[in-house]
Amino acid sequence: MMSKDRMLASLRESGVVAVIRTSNPADLVGVCRALHKGGVKFVEITMTVPGALDIVHDAVGQLSDTDVQIGVGTVLDGETARAAILAGSRYVVAPTFDADVVRVCRTYGVVVMPGAQTPTEVVTAWKAGADVVKIFPGDIGGPDYLKALKEPFPQIELLPTKGVNFETVSAYIQAGAIAVGTGNALVTQAQMAARDYAGITDNARRFTQIVREARKEKA
Repeated sequence: MMSKDRMLASLRESGVVAVIRTSNPADLVGVCRALHKGGVKFVEITMTVPGALDIVHDAVGQLSDTDVQIGVGTVLDGETARAAILAGSRYVVAPTFDADVVRVCRTYGVVVMPGAQTPTEVVTAWKAGADVVKIFPGDIGGPDYLKALKEPFPQIELLPTKGVNFETVSAYIQAGAIAVGTGNALVTQAQMAARDYAGITDNARRFTQIVREARKEKA
């Protein structure tokens, strides 16, 4: 398993977490390969998907020949975090902060990204041991709000999710995000149903190109 430092470096390099919702393991594997071909290495499947952990377990095994990092999202308690890790999840994401989720992930040495919105919530999650704090919902305040958070907290890695698309991703990266979380902007349900993997790869390539250009402009 990749170390935390390498995981975070890879996350910053690729700059995107693709949030996928599908109950078909074959779809997830196909989508992951298509995304990876376009430069997106981090894929999150949420616990709101029926049988999510079985899907993750199957997909991780089938993608062992790649450096795709599959994580589990919408993790609300420590028991679910442990189950996700045992199923093969490389990182754990939550919409809120739960101390047990962070504790379990730290015990297993797995990257954890709890959610927060206010400055107090961000610092609370970080002090508890969060590797990255997910700003959710990201479209409340947008890139300007993220930039405002980074001013007093430059040492805290932030990942905005929701409201991130081709038009907004550059501003989020320039505001200081380590990466962004996005769903339909990369993979639509129609594309999954049609197995339009070429279209998904094109979306991923376009998205990661915008991220690279935004980082250059920020530098």
